[in-house]
This record gives sequence, structure tokens and C-alpha cells, in this order.
Amino acid sequence: MSRWIPVNEQLPADGQRCLCHLPSNEVYLPGKTGATEMRKVVILRFVLDHFLKQPSRTGYTGEPHFWSGEGTSNKFFAEVSHWMP
Repeated sequence: MSRWIPVNEQLPADGQRCLCHLPSNEVYLPGKTGATEMRKVVILRFVLDHFLKQPSRTGYTGEPHFWSGEGTSNKFFAEVSHWMP
């Protein structure tokens, strides 16, 4: 059985798809009501050194790694606390 791995202990392989824990991941629900819900676990793909290969267009200067999602679910590295294969 897999366990949650803290990002400060080990990183996944470049391009690996993982379950990711985001302690405060609030997402907007479909529709125009403005309703939100907390989704603390999402599937993301780890991109090693993303911002070293492709500089940020928004001026982001944090960690060079990135978590790529589907649609608009991309997350900056600091947002993910733990991951699991």
C-alpha cells in the first residue's frame, strides 16, 4: 500500500502522474453562483524544473518545479504538500 510522501522528503519522477494533497485547494463549482468547495486531493503530473526550461510569463520566481493538471487545475509547487503514486 502506498503512503503519502511529503514533497520535502522525495519528489516524483519527471512527468509522473500522482495523487496530490493540497491543504487549501478551493475550487469554483460549475455554474455562475460563485459556490466553491474544498478539494484537497487531485491528480496532477509533476514537471521537474519547469520554470528553468520555460520562464514564467507572470513573473513567478518560486520553486522551479510545477504540477500540471487538466484544464485550469495547474498548481504551483508550493501548493502541494504530499503526493502518492
